[in-house]
Amino acid sequence: MAPLSSSRLPPALRYPAYRLFWLGMLASVSGFQMLRFGQFWLIFEITGSPLSLGWIGLANGVPAIVLNLFGGVAADRIDQRPMVMISQFIIAMLIFFLATITIMGSVNQWHLITIAFLAGAVEAFDQPARRVLFPQLVNRKDLMSAVAMNAAIWPGTRILAPAIAGVIIAISSSAANFYVAGIGFLVMAAVTFRLRLPPHLKTSQTRPIHDILEGLHFIRKDTTFSFLIAMTFFSSFFGMAYIPLMPMITVDVLGVGAKEQGMILGAGGVGSLITALWFGTRSNSGAKGMLIIGGGNMSGLMVATFAITAGIFKSVPLAMALMAVLSVFNTLANTASQSSLQLLVPNHIRGRVMGFYGMTYNIRPLGGLQASALANFAAIGAPISIAIGGLAVAAFPIVAMIANKRVRNLGSELRRAEAEVIAASRSGAPTSTTASG
Repeated sequence: MAPLSSSRLPPALRYPAYRLFWLGMLASVSGFQMLRFGQFWLIFEITGSPLSLGWIGLANGVPAIVLNLFGGVAADRIDQRPMVMISQFIIAMLIFFLATITIMGSVNQWHLITIAFLAGAVEAFDQPARRVLFPQLVNRKDLMSAVAMNAAIWPGTRILAPAIAGVIIAISSSAANFYVAGIGFLVMAAVTFRLRLPPHLKTSQTRPIHDILEGLHFIRKDTTFSFLIAMTFFSSFFGMAYIPLMPMITVDVLGVGAKEQGMILGAGGVGSLITALWFGTRSNSGAKGMLIIGGGNMSGLMVATFAITAGIFKSVPLAMALMAVLSVFNTLANTASQSSLQLLVPNHIRGRVMGFYGMTYNIRPLGGLQASALANFAAIGAPISIAIGGLAVAAFPIVAMIANKRVRNLGSELRRAEAEVIAASRSGAPTSTTASG
């Protein structure tokens, strides 16, 4: 786990094992972005219904949410490397099957919904395992850099992957897009196979339900962990609901097509990528409290602004600019939040805590369902539905600050706790977490 001496690389990328893992993640997430773009585009093409976009999100989100708790327990109990390798391979096979029935002309909305459900079930075990695996590849003092470099993959691929998917669909077919997406997951499976880690030590002899309850109690008793995970919930459920509705925003509101949708999402990727790379050059940040609370509030306000101006001005360049700014604030809040969780959580319970974190992150498709249902049944339209979610995100950190003193003092809480953890890791002493509150 010794880092390279080159100072030109971000701290996390100086570790050869993490660098290999990061490249595999780059391929896998690119495949995921292309898969998700293709799923939403194809089902909207088949049905023409905004509600069908929500059904895809629901099918993917429900198993990911429910099984993420068990995935976290598994990540604490067994070797994470084969968990990641096998799950990535299974998802690749599901995508190749979807591509095959699409090229045969026999695909329908139920195929798309079923495969989204199965992929979500597999992801519930893959995601906690990945979040437990990568902190083993760097020193804890460089953990924020590793979290930021992981985070940079998502906006980085969102710059190119949706645009590439849109071009492939336009000049070839949805099936070709799915085949390319599946290759990305196979690359990650191969990369994980090559990783060499110390033997995994089994940490629990109790039943999985007991382990889940232990993880829930750990989070509930500590205000810092509770707040950080609640922030992720609001950001995922309300703040990111615009993503499943983008085909409707693109076609029905802005009056354009797949190419422009890729451009808008790609612009958001530019803002997120720049922000995440800025984080990635740093081993630590002394202003995480402000970044989490302020970034969360501003990202919610920008979601509302993006939705309302799309409905009023119908301008693709304006939508691209607002998406870029929105993504900057969202990345600030999410990267600071996740790096704090990863640094502070004890190793023996990391899988379960990150399983709960992943559950709130994976609730995003359900947010898409509620937004699409609100737009459809309440007849208020997608822009207003999305704006309501953005305002909920903006309000949550303000309400939490008013209601809880520890949230108001979050910055000093995180600085103190992180200093203790880093000092302990340098001395070789066992690490602890924040005090209960």
